[in-house]
Amino acid sequence: MIESLRVRWAIIAVVFLGALVWTLPNFINTEKMWWPTKSRMVLGLDIQGGSHLVLRVDVDSAIKQDTARTAEALKNEMAEEKTPVKAVNVTNPLNGSMAIELNKAEDAAAVRTYLDKFYSGVIQITNETPQTMSIQFTELHIRDFRSKLLDQAIATIRNRSEEFGVAEPSITAQGTDRILVQLPGIKDASTAKDLINRTARLDFMIVDNSVSEQSLVAMIDEAEKAGNFKFADMKYSQYVDKLNEALKAKLPPNSVVYFEKPENAASMEVARRPYVLKTNQIVMGDRLTNAQVGIGEFGKPVVHFTFDAIGARQFGDLTTKHSREQMAIVLDKIVKSAPSINEPITGGRGQITLGGGRDHNQSLAEAKVISTALRAGALPATLEQLEERTVGPSLGADAIQKGQLGAAVAALLVFGFMALYYKGFGIIADLALAFNLLITVAILSSLGATLTLPGVAGLALTLGISVDASVIIFERIKEEMRHGKSLWGAIREGYDRAFSSIFDSNVTSIAVCVVLYYYGTGPVRGFAVTLLTGLVITTFTAVFFTRAVIDLLVGRWKWKLPV
Repeated sequence: MIESLRVRWAIIAVVFLGALVWTLPNFINTEKMWWPTKSRMVLGLDIQGGSHLVLRVDVDSAIKQDTARTAEALKNEMAEEKTPVKAVNVTNPLNGSMAIELNKAEDAAAVRTYLDKFYSGVIQITNETPQTMSIQFTELHIRDFRSKLLDQAIATIRNRSEEFGVAEPSITAQGTDRILVQLPGIKDASTAKDLINRTARLDFMIVDNSVSEQSLVAMIDEAEKAGNFKFADMKYSQYVDKLNEALKAKLPPNSVVYFEKPENAASMEVARRPYVLKTNQIVMGDRLTNAQVGIGEFGKPVVHFTFDAIGARQFGDLTTKHSREQMAIVLDKIVKSAPSINEPITGGRGQITLGGGRDHNQSLAEAKVISTALRAGALPATLEQLEERTVGPSLGADAIQKGQLGAAVAALLVFGFMALYYKGFGIIADLALAFNLLITVAILSSLGATLTLPGVAGLALTLGISVDASVIIFERIKEEMRHGKSLWGAIREGYDRAFSSIFDSNVTSIAVCVVLYYYGTGPVRGFAVTLLTGLVITTFTAVFFTRAVIDLLVGRWKWKLPV
């Protein structure tokens, strides 16, 4: 028995010291001192405040681009399948309407067969004439496209936020095209916007040189004067959209104007270089598999990127078809660079050159931001900021102080009741309660968990369950003593009989927590993690720890604990 008791106390000592090490960083500053861990719990948006953003996913633009890509792909694919057509033109990009111009009326049957084979459920035929076949995306495809676009944007923002070190961001859909983003701990809204939108979209687009730069600049000046708008008075994305709408009739079909900041310019307000880019000759960044910072020519930082198998084929086809032409690397509708394609790039690898105008450290910092965002995933559609604000704790500082006071008073009442009603056993239960809280905080700190108000509720419920387990044990002990057993005999019988009840109740509660964590998001998961951690620890503190203390006091030292 003595050896067994020593082993149990050795386990308790190790657990206590470990919990103390992981808990202290929450209360003392360990950044400037040696300490085994720097991890601590993060306070949620409802407690510590943070950034609140409402974003709109530009689904319509994504559908337009998907329509343009599909039209181009249909013509090329049918030619490869020996079903040549004269042209595939976009008639209404918002609903995916296209018109296939046939070489001869007899080709209609082959086109129908091809569409049924490769685009069943995606494209439907709406009208036919001897010369033209009208087709359109099915309603199911459009609805599925919109839904997947929103889901992919949410998943990408979440991955990106977590990679940037934001613990448990709250990212939820609102309606069919809006996303609510809450980032706890980020007090600067501009940091939050940069974090999410830094590379909201990456595209590789072919430059259309049929319009000279001089002519394009003149067209832009004329459009600004006619529309009475200026670059300096608008957000970049708004300016680009308005400009392209104004130039729609003057630009070549399936093209758009984006700008590049010259190497030595401080900002685009100072200077910008326009490009006409083909919207139907494009490879999207969602096919990227990796991006890393490297050193390029002349020792300048660059970003190396790699495509997956499909992206590598698409990129290879694009660079093969447009060899000796310029290809723009576009981030957030901003042309980062527009190098010439000297030869087809079929290996699925490439790099983004950041250009000059910055020192090495600035270039390196920019490269790290871009590579991190690319690794987290390119967003499938452009995001527009509808609302942004920095928020304080939702309950207010005064309410939080009152909540802390209330929690302290409640804890004192529980501790006091246990000590007064169960006397010696109650004091042991209070020690187990404090030990339970210490271990819970340590585990949550080691996980870097976010403590939200639901999490605080989980902590409070954990303490209640822990006390409940002690009450079951002590009532069993008192019942056995009423039946005439000695104190030591009642203790052994009480623990043996109570353990099965405590274990069964904890297992069922743990199952509920697992379900909440699996299906829940954000604060619900925080509540589930906190409660699940506490439930597992309760078995250790309420049974293992209290039994070790009582065995030492009553069995080893022969103390007569008041009951």
